[in-house]
Amino acid sequence: MVYFRLKDLIKAIRRTKTAADERAVIQKESASIRTSFREENAETRYHNISKLLYIHMLGYPAHFGQIDCLKLVSSPHFGDKRLGYLGTMLLIDENQEVLTLLTNSLQNDLNHSNVNIVGLALCTLGNVASEDIAKDLVDEVERLMENPNAYLRRKAALCAIRLIRKAPELEEAFMLRAKSLIADKNHGVMLTGITLMIELCTQNPDNISSLSSIVPTLVSRLRTLVASGFSPEHDVGGLTDPFLQVKILRLLRILGEDNPDAVESMSDILTQVATSTDSAKNVGNSILYETVLTIMETDSDNSLRVLAINILGRFLTNRDNNIRYVALNTLNKTAIIDMNAVQRHRETVVACLRDPDISIRRRALELSFALINDSNVRVMIRELLSFLEVSETEFKQGLSSKIRISADRYAPNKRWHIDTLLRVLKLAGNYVGEEIVSGFIGLVCRTPELQPYIVRKLFVELKSDISQEGLVLAGVWCIGEFGDILVQNGESESGEEVEKISEANVIDLFETILNSPYANHTLREYMTTAFMKLADRFQDPSVIPRIQSNIRKFSTSMEVEVQQRAVEYQNLFNHDEIRNAVFERMPMPQNRETIPSPVEKQKSRGKRRVVLEPKEGDLLLDLLGDDMPTSPVSSQSTSTLPKTVDLLADIFGSTNISTPALATGFNGVSSPPSASVSTENGLMNSLGGTPLSPTNSNEVTSTIASASASNPSSPLPNNDTCIAYNKNGLRIDMSATKDSQNPKIINIKINFVNTSEFGLEDLVFQVAVPKTQRLQMQPPSSTSIPAEETATQLMRIANPQQTSIRLRMKVGFHTTNGDKVDEVAEFSGFPDSLIN
Repeated sequence: MVYFRLKDLIKAIRRTKTAADERAVIQKESASIRTSFREENAETRYHNISKLLYIHMLGYPAHFGQIDCLKLVSSPHFGDKRLGYLGTMLLIDENQEVLTLLTNSLQNDLNHSNVNIVGLALCTLGNVASEDIAKDLVDEVERLMENPNAYLRRKAALCAIRLIRKAPELEEAFMLRAKSLIADKNHGVMLTGITLMIELCTQNPDNISSLSSIVPTLVSRLRTLVASGFSPEHDVGGLTDPFLQVKILRLLRILGEDNPDAVESMSDILTQVATSTDSAKNVGNSILYETVLTIMETDSDNSLRVLAINILGRFLTNRDNNIRYVALNTLNKTAIIDMNAVQRHRETVVACLRDPDISIRRRALELSFALINDSNVRVMIRELLSFLEVSETEFKQGLSSKIRISADRYAPNKRWHIDTLLRVLKLAGNYVGEEIVSGFIGLVCRTPELQPYIVRKLFVELKSDISQEGLVLAGVWCIGEFGDILVQNGESESGEEVEKISEANVIDLFETILNSPYANHTLREYMTTAFMKLADRFQDPSVIPRIQSNIRKFSTSMEVEVQQRAVEYQNLFNHDEIRNAVFERMPMPQNRETIPSPVEKQKSRGKRRVVLEPKEGDLLLDLLGDDMPTSPVSSQSTSTLPKTVDLLADIFGSTNISTPALATGFNGVSSPPSASVSTENGLMNSLGGTPLSPTNSNEVTSTIASASASNPSSPLPNNDTCIAYNKNGLRIDMSATKDSQNPKIINIKINFVNTSEFGLEDLVFQVAVPKTQRLQMQPPSSTSIPAEETATQLMRIANPQQTSIRLRMKVGFHTTNGDKVDEVAEFSGFPDSLIN
């Protein structure tokens, strides 16, 4: 059945019971409409297009009606034109060639005597015009912006906005017209004119300077709106045209950026708006919010900024969730600009952590961390720990990580720092990341004076709760490492004797943890090593059989790593002469660099950072990652080096810390090689008499052994000097020769030449070589190079396979004028005679 009227088609579709029935009705009606289009039946075209648009709204194909929509547009009747333009906007887009047939109709209608038809043409032109059509009809739109009819001026301004987005080069045609719209008495025309100016500034920031002359006019208009009395035509919630006020404030914000004169001229009106606008209703809050943004994003004086932040503080007490969310979001951005003013609302921000709305809690949490500083860290962390205790699971991991970062940055003392991290492990131990556990362990190792207090407190906490994985891992590691301190007599903070913990009590606790349902693979790995450390540290012979019994159980574990360690540890009980050395105290780990706060990031933006991007397909791409330390490493902190060596060894697939596959030279190391025991011994073994690995051939072993006999500090004969790096005021010259006793060893003398007029300080030089080679670096002569002075360093490369020598270098230094350079470069320009 074919339905002639749209109402009948809608009723038939609503009567269908299934999707298949609906499709059948649509298909029959679509076939009827196609037939009518082919017959060129002008009498039914209007009804067919209306039904076709309804079919299109339901999601069915309707593209076959495009030409008939254009035919309706050319009709002299207003009803046909209106439906034709509607169909054109729905069925045709700017990328279809059929749209070019519309150009003539649009041009005729833009010159029509009926303002409603002109309005239809402007609306269609703005929505579907292509770039070519926009250029053809831009003159008509520009002419209509001066039409006496306010309706057409508004429509033309809105159409101009769309045309600029499609063809930005048309912006010059609308610049003068946009300025004239600002002086219009009609609020609608003024609103569209300001919107057009905002679009012009957004598309091309160069237009801001040419439009800055209208700031006094905008200020005058805004003052009139604020001071005017009741106007029934423009009143919204007791305020005169808040939409126009918001647009004016938005344009003032754009024009006032980096323009002190404009900011000065708008300061008075911004103060007036901020103090006189009623915030009891939402329309007033919208104006106040826009005022705050204008103040904060321009170079306003401090009193205005304080006023703006106080407005946001009032927003935080509003019952509307949207207003509180907006205030928190804006304060997050404002905290970088004026931290002291935001600090006054700290209590209100903390109170938002208990808001039922999760979005507000998230924003309040971000702002709370931004407000932490040296003076309020105790109070803020206490509040955040209280929130951590009652927060949802999804909050715990991120919240605990941020508390750790804040504690690392602002801790008033070590005792508070340790207690805070311990509290985090206790409250969110199952959700904390590995970095929190390792950070806590590192802090304990670096605080020997508090180790008795820490291990005793960990023992007490584990006695009461072993359900938190992070707490258990940290406790097992620390008790295993400092078990001898735990069982010693101690005194409390008041000087009284504390209850002594026996060695058997410690073993009982460990066995309880192992037999609990919370024991997992990671914990058993920790436990295996902790038991062996306690066997070395405890003096009571009665606990040793218990320790051996527990390790014997691990030797039949289904977990390969645990079983392997247990078997190795069992054998160590038969070698007391080396067991003590294997399980001696771990070296003090490197102090983790804290992440800079947003305020610190803002202050450091002016510092220069030079980075050379590696080329695609580089064979040495992964040898030195971007996360390698760029600051000098002190040779006095020997505990930092094993971790570095282990990491670098893993890059080359080696797990032997004593024979690393890669050596790095830190120019901050100025002491003899023997000062860095773990690293230097490993490097000496790599180039000395010790084999690189059990699978090394005798040839490689003898090659490296003979190389160690030569003196690396002796003069290098027949040097071929190459410039490996020359940039940023530093030139690195390398003189390479074959070793006199073994041609497979290359001796390289490095000269750091300061070619700038400023001194270089904290020089860091790291080198990586391919896997087929081994590297040894001696400490440099100096890490500070005055202007036009030099420093030297010696380097040796074992090249048993005689492959090409390629170096991946990481260079970092500070200049005395405050610049910082951190760059990665490569060099492979050594002469071929070195490998022949």
